[in-house]
Amino acid sequence: MESEQGMKFGRYELLSRLGRGGMAETWRARLVGAAGVTKPVVIKKVLSEFANDKEFISMFISEARISATLSHGNVAQVFDFGRVDGEYFIAMEFVDGQPLHRILKRAQRSELPCLPTPIATYIALEMCRGLRYAHTRNDEKGAPLGIVHRDISPDNVLISYEGDVKIVDFGIAKARSLRSFDTAPGVVKGKYLFFSPEQARGEEVDARTDVWATGVVLFNMLCGRLPLEGQEHVVIQQLRGGSPMPRPRDVRPDLPARLSAILQKALAVKKEERFESANELENALAGFLYTAAPRFSSMSVAHLLRELFRTELTAEGRDAKVPASFLEELSVWRASPILRPTEPARLVPMTGELQTQESPTDEHPPGPPRAPVTQERRVPEAGSITDGLGVSHVLAAAGIVAVLVGGWVAFDRIGADWRMPERNTPPSGP
Repeated sequence: MESEQGMKFGRYELLSRLGRGGMAETWRARLVGAAGVTKPVVIKKVLSEFANDKEFISMFISEARISATLSHGNVAQVFDFGRVDGEYFIAMEFVDGQPLHRILKRAQRSELPCLPTPIATYIALEMCRGLRYAHTRNDEKGAPLGIVHRDISPDNVLISYEGDVKIVDFGIAKARSLRSFDTAPGVVKGKYLFFSPEQARGEEVDARTDVWATGVVLFNMLCGRLPLEGQEHVVIQQLRGGSPMPRPRDVRPDLPARLSAILQKALAVKKEERFESANELENALAGFLYTAAPRFSSMSVAHLLRELFRTELTAEGRDAKVPASFLEELSVWRASPILRPTEPARLVPMTGELQTQESPTDEHPPGPPRAPVTQERRVPEAGSITDGLGVSHVLAAAGIVAVLVGGWVAFDRIGADWRMPERNTPPSGP
């Protein structure tokens, strides 16, 4: 991080440079108000050498125009837009945490090649909430804005140290009634490894393109790799031709069949076979998570970040304490031999059919939680990152007794510090 303490930029004070891309850079900054009142923000400003690039400036203005209409807990808010000494800038919410791509890299270096299943599911669920809000926004006259992000990837998902999940960077988002220009036919925008097939072909996109990209991100979190990898021209050609995709359980055999089926539907090559909306995917993920790990909450995400970035937090003099119960669960997860993803044994076309026959005990299609089967069993006193989520082999090896009930595994983790979900029922609308 490059430091430029005290550099004035209009009403703002630039504190340190967070990053620099090909055409813009971001700064940690603060708004300086009257009587010494300050507010932490992030400043994104166009590099001076591109100040006269009309196409890029139009895209930058479009980002500001679209983002300024959004106010939701799962979308990083834009506060201000303007020019200082000829440089365009956007002032946005400062998220005290880390981008998802950095979390995934740090996790792999920490012998955690795949994120714990409930944590990955929760992050994708929160992403869907933010996307659902953006997709369903209307203008002041009640007409749909038609917003599609088009660039969902781990780079554009921020996770706070408190466990909040926020989507950022609507720089190439499509909004029918807010953009001053349209993407030319056949022109694709975004990160090619997260392209949907229709996006790779340069076709019209809608909310299902963001559903696909969210599925790719979830696949990455759960499997430690992307569904398609390789050089750009190879991946684009595969997407355009509707090439087979790896089934999640071929890459990660321990995944619950229900979650694998949800992921398979999100990544259906034909968009007509995908979830119709981010809200549909959200409800499917919520149904799985609240059934498999009913006591899971965002605090587990916060604990994971504090553990992964303990060195950075400690260097800043901040609290990086993590409950011992979480560390115990994490050590079990790290020890799992089945968390080392392998190359898929077979490739099949990804369709929207919810195929869960691989696990005869998992008979329920994705959807709202079903009433639990009435059988005698040991129920965990608190939730766990391993509750019912495909790590029975690991816990058995660790000497923990597992009881199979209706295809789900419940573990007696007495005293674990997990809380009930903050939302007991998934929302059905914005």
